[in-house]
Amino acid sequence: MAARHLGALLITHLPDVRYLTGFTGSNAALALAPGQSALFTDGRYATQVKEQARSVKAHIAKKSAQVEAIHWLDSQSVVKTSFDAAHTSVADLEMWRSALPAKLRKSFFTPLAEPLIANLRMVKEPAELDAIMDAALLGCRLFDLVLPKIRAGVAETNIAAELEYAARKHGAEGMSFETIVAGGERSALPHGVASRALLPRSGFVVLDYGVILGGYCSDMTRTVFIGRPTPRERQAYDAVLQAQQAAVAAVRPGVSCGEVDEAARSVLRKAGLDGFFTHSTGHGVGLEIHEAPRVAAGQATKLVPGMIITIEPGIYMEGKFGIRIEDMVAVTKTGGQVLTPAPKTLIEL
Repeated sequence: MAARHLGALLITHLPDVRYLTGFTGSNAALALAPGQSALFTDGRYATQVKEQARSVKAHIAKKSAQVEAIHWLDSQSVVKTSFDAAHTSVADLEMWRSALPAKLRKSFFTPLAEPLIANLRMVKEPAELDAIMDAALLGCRLFDLVLPKIRAGVAETNIAAELEYAARKHGAEGMSFETIVAGGERSALPHGVASRALLPRSGFVVLDYGVILGGYCSDMTRTVFIGRPTPRERQAYDAVLQAQQAAVAAVRPGVSCGEVDEAARSVLRKAGLDGFFTHSTGHGVGLEIHEAPRVAAGQATKLVPGMIITIEPGIYMEGKFGIRIEDMVAVTKTGGQVLTPAPKTLIEL
């Protein structure tokens, strides 16, 4: 904050609050002023906040935690407070302003020129890396457990239920996002969340899921085949696998996120399949399933040790099939470490 000449900062995005204080409650506002900090929550968390957020003075708000945080900032003789516009609604900003004396409402709040906490969170500390590795390895174990359940005629939702039940049994706090199980023609839906559709007698099945363990997310995708693929289907899978491996190999400090994206995209371009690759190559993962940096065309952010990104190229042919392969990769001092070592060679069931 001092380096950016920020007089004060109001943080309301809960993952940012957790990152800075350790507090995991569902209602919180963190106010930072020169030499002072205060965390506000409600009475439901009176005991929890004392246990989790020992490095900051905690206050139990009688009404709105955000409003009381603003009153506290005003009491510290703060004249300008920054906030993250990416996580602030118009309604919230209006509510904040209405909590101030009329003379301060126009000038008190100013959006950050660029993210502050999100940029800090991009680079994981060793304890964070350990937590994410544990979550990633649990995801790989779940893949092994669910494979025998995948067969023709089984509903996609049944496979998702098997994954999610096993995740809970093995200690997961929840799933990172709504589980994707998409078979046959539905595999061509990039976000084909599990439906009541039955798995096909012959065709690809895309499994995209993640777990939350120790507060941190995992994310992985594997595509398997029920039956025997045609030469065209096998060639398409091999092209996606080569694209994915090329992007993983491109991960190292100093390389831009755009260069990693191009490593995957160029392979599919040579195979004549780049037109079916309709999303970015990956994203950061941590306390949230989608964090900075974004691994996409034109992204100039340079990789540095401690970042964790996904590499997930795919192709989607409407009415026919889709294929996606995804790993989590940690940026090390010398390259990239794959955190999701589940097999990627095409599995035929």
